[in-house]
Amino acid sequence: MSVLISGSIALDHVKTPHDEHDNLLGGSASYAAIAASHFAPVNLVGIVGHDFPEPHLELFKKHKVDLGGVEFSEGETFRWSGEYFDDMNSRETLDVALNVLEEWQPKIPDSFKESTRIVLLANAHPENQHSVLDQLGDGPIFTIADTMDLWITIARDRLHELMKRIDLLVINDSEAKQLMETTNLITAGHRMLELGPKYVIIKKGEHGALLFGPHRFFSCGAYPLKAVYDPTGAGDSFVGALAGYLAGLGKDEFSFDDLAAAVARGTISAGYTCESFSTHKLESLAKDEFETRLEEFRQFTRFE
Repeated sequence: MSVLISGSIALDHVKTPHDEHDNLLGGSASYAAIAASHFAPVNLVGIVGHDFPEPHLELFKKHKVDLGGVEFSEGETFRWSGEYFDDMNSRETLDVALNVLEEWQPKIPDSFKESTRIVLLANAHPENQHSVLDQLGDGPIFTIADTMDLWITIARDRLHELMKRIDLLVINDSEAKQLMETTNLITAGHRMLELGPKYVIIKKGEHGALLFGPHRFFSCGAYPLKAVYDPTGAGDSFVGALAGYLAGLGKDEFSFDDLAAAVARGTISAGYTCESFSTHKLESLAKDEFETRLEEFRQFTRFE
């Protein structure tokens, strides 16, 4: 079973205390797609410009990512530039150039409509997320949406409407507090469930994630990393791996335990993302390496 991922595809310039790199593969959909591809085939929907490097396209193809939904424009690719400081938790955005992304309207190929069962609306404007759902109709069995503080500020009403149309909302801790106007994450999680989604996941960065569902709750820690080189895209990798894992199960419906298992896979994928710039670690990640770390994580969190 394939997963459709719609969102931004970018070229990033990232500076950290460790190093600095330009023209890195970036964007919410890019990280999510590479992470998801370790579990299931991916149908990608996005837009790139004439300056998008061919090696990045080849990387997608190598990882079973179908580019049939990617629009190739004569303009320039969406670009983001940022700098991380010593603790790697503090980040400053240096520059954002939306370029071709500014006027982009997602277009879902007919072939994707026929095969799509799992949908991941990666971080993007709620209008674009609604558009994807409008085009897919009743086909998908499970829909996931990620969001951020900007959309809460400028498109709160459309985000609330989106929450009624999805099965799972993924949001980070500060944004959950902002959206629900509370300082308590447990309160925020339950309030978001009342707005429509069957499940809610609150990402807590280096502290893991919280999963809320009908009458059940799951707290997942983060895999302890000895070094963090670039946390860009970790949250996108988290939700991508989660979506890919669910698609790989091949089920018509998912239990709370399926979601909890998916959260664990997402946490491991996010950790790998932090261990290199861009998607570099995810690109070379072997299945046995992933499974070894997952088993270590089980041992870390098991007790009597």
